Amino acid sequence: MQNLDNLSAREVAARVARRELSAETVARAFVDRVEAQEPGVQAWQHFDADQVIAQAQAVDRAGAQGALAGVPIAVKDLIDTVDMPTTYGSPIYAGHRPAVDAAVVASVREAGGVVMGKTVTTEFATFKPGVTRNPRAATDAPRTPGGSSSGSAAAVACGMVPLAFGTQTAASIVRPAAYCGVVGYKPTFGLLPMAGIKSLSPTLDTAGVFARTVDDAAFFVNALSRIELPMAPVKGWRVGVCHTPHWELADEDARRALQLAAHHFDKLGTRLVEAVVPGAWAGLAQAQMDIMGFEAWAAFAPERNHQAGLFSLAFAEVLASGAAVSGARLAEAHALAIHARGEIENLLSQVDVLIAPSATGEAPLGLDATGNPIFSRMWSLLGVPCVHVPTGVGRHGMPVGVTVIGPRWRDAKALSAAMALEASIRS
Repeated sequence: MQNLDNLSAREVAARVARRELSAETVARAFVDRVEAQEPGVQAWQHFDADQVIAQAQAVDRAGAQGALAGVPIAVKDLIDTVDMPTTYGSPIYAGHRPAVDAAVVASVREAGGVVMGKTVTTEFATFKPGVTRNPRAATDAPRTPGGSSSGSAAAVACGMVPLAFGTQTAASIVRPAAYCGVVGYKPTFGLLPMAGIKSLSPTLDTAGVFARTVDDAAFFVNALSRIELPMAPVKGWRVGVCHTPHWELADEDARRALQLAAHHFDKLGTRLVEAVVPGAWAGLAQAQMDIMGFEAWAAFAPERNHQAGLFSLAFAEVLASGAAVSGARLAEAHALAIHARGEIENLLSQVDVLIAPSATGEAPLGLDATGNPIFSRMWSLLGVPCVHVPTGVGRHGMPVGVTVIGPRWRDAKALSAAMALEASIRS
């Protein structure tokens, strides 16, 4: 396993395709890793070692073809899998077996990837935590891995898999990536298909990925989307330092992380500018909450009508807040979002990328909550690509980092800047 630990997902796929490694060898190594790490992390909702090995053997028999040949991939348990239970983090769906794979899972299989299992999600991708522990925290002082993509971020963080799927409606990729110290990439809204993924808020729901490096995240999404994501040198770029309307909520660790990222971009030969956002953007977080709540109330009508007694109090409160959103208030939220999307296009024509806080600070102590999503809500509403890059650790030795934001449908800009930042930090 030690040798495979040092290989990127891109390199694993290349070596399997060249028959230097078998998919089965790779799978067995990562199965061993899961079995060693899982008791202390509890990242998996469903994991069957025999099923994983059987998939890998099938990849080998088929000639180990495809962009993801032999690469082990974790799937958030919000995403349908035909051969594994999909519970959406709720007892309502205990033992549920979807009829078909979600589109992104089907694409993984088509590309030769190996589905390692289903990772823990919060209930319906909202706020009721699962059992997963942050693998970066001491065992006697557990901390949240964030949510809702808790298990996926934790599984990548402790080396159980090189790649994992997440989804984000508010902060469910960026925040777990920040807390667990891995790369989290939320693509432009709509870049990856949502077919077969339990919907919370269709206007906001976005499929994305976790990886150990920015290059692996780009490689993964490129393999799934068929959209080229060419990396470019960033020397001479204009980088906007964005404190966001919520800067007062950033603690000392989050502020230092942003300062450190700015310092590295300065070293890379970019021009740093202060990105001042319009005052009306202070309302974007509430607009995101209003849209999410209103749409969740509608999306969960079947469960509300027949099995509401199995909702957690936290999820019932999400639906209740959505029921309180009037048509006029929803229209105002959408109007603000539409206007702000035009404004961010203008802002990102003046700078190449933005950098902003990913979270309020380190992962909070305890497992009863998943942390404050405030710093990602507005980016999710605006639909822009976001890449979380770890920058180091905070006062308690837990990971911190920043979000790199690019223009919609120009994900390669955000990824290029994120990759340059990552390389500078690691050098």
